Amino acid sequence: MPTRKLGELEVGAQGLGCMGMSHAYGVRDNEEESIATIHRALELGVTLIDTANVYGAGENEKLVGRALAGRRDQVVLATKFGIVWTEQGMSARGDAAYVKQSCEDSLRRLGVDHIDLYYQHRVDQDTPIEETWGALSELVAEGKVRYLGISEASAESIRRAHAVHPVTALQSEWSLWTREIEHEVVPACRELGIGIVPFSPLGRGFLTGAITSVEQLPADDMRRGLPRFNEDNLGRNLAIVEALRELAAEKGVTAGQLALAWVQHRSADVVPIPGTKRRTYLEENVAAATLELSEDDLARIEAAAPADAIAGARYPEHLSRAAGR
Repeated sequence: MPTRKLGELEVGAQGLGCMGMSHAYGVRDNEEESIATIHRALELGVTLIDTANVYGAGENEKLVGRALAGRRDQVVLATKFGIVWTEQGMSARGDAAYVKQSCEDSLRRLGVDHIDLYYQHRVDQDTPIEETWGALSELVAEGKVRYLGISEASAESIRRAHAVHPVTALQSEWSLWTREIEHEVVPACRELGIGIVPFSPLGRGFLTGAITSVEQLPADDMRRGLPRFNEDNLGRNLAIVEALRELAAEKGVTAGQLALAWVQHRSADVVPIPGTKRRTYLEENVAAATLELSEDDLARIEAAAPADAIAGARYPEHLSRAAGR
């Protein structure tokens, strides 16, 4: 796999998101396959492995730590802090004491002595971002963290964080059906030399065409509660996937590979992290990292999946409050 730069940090052109191995997407009963998927990713040249303290209430970090035992030098290990759950839904915390304790807890669960890329998962509106990033810069000085990132942040928050300590990467949702960051956030990152790490580049699996009804999803799958997956919006969104499938067939690839290749072609500073817990899907995703698309191909893809044609909000209200601050 070719490599790309996130700021000064060199990684494989595509990373692996590990959230679904322990969190959010239903049945999680095959740790052996999840670990085998991480090992296969390393064999294929994937070096950026992404987790977070909130995934599975810490269980995902433990799983990733077990998978990377004896392989630490092959990996750019990324994790996150900052999301907290309350009775009102998802919120954020960024006070200095919490930042430092979260780092210690993640190091312990991962079984490592440093984190390569440590993200602020969401911006805390009750704590000045300068306090959060002051604490993060101290973690860098102590050698516990190498590089810093921020997730789902506004252009203003990114600029304020960057003024305290260089931001290496922004992690936000970016795909053919989620393009809001293109207006202000991406230009700010390009101006400041910040790499971009799109999560859910396959629209939480929807752009693969594999999901045609919400009833296919496990009862505890978070996508059942997302507006774009409800039956009112599903038909309109499936029409977009069908158009992608027709274009993909012309190139002998899947709709998912075409959608993922579109993200890969956003620029050389973009490193998507599609998530999977199975080697078969991993190998399909990795193949998209080297799929060549012409300007005409890209134009046709965007015509098939125009940003304003997507039906439904990205999140329900209780999950959207902390996004994009």
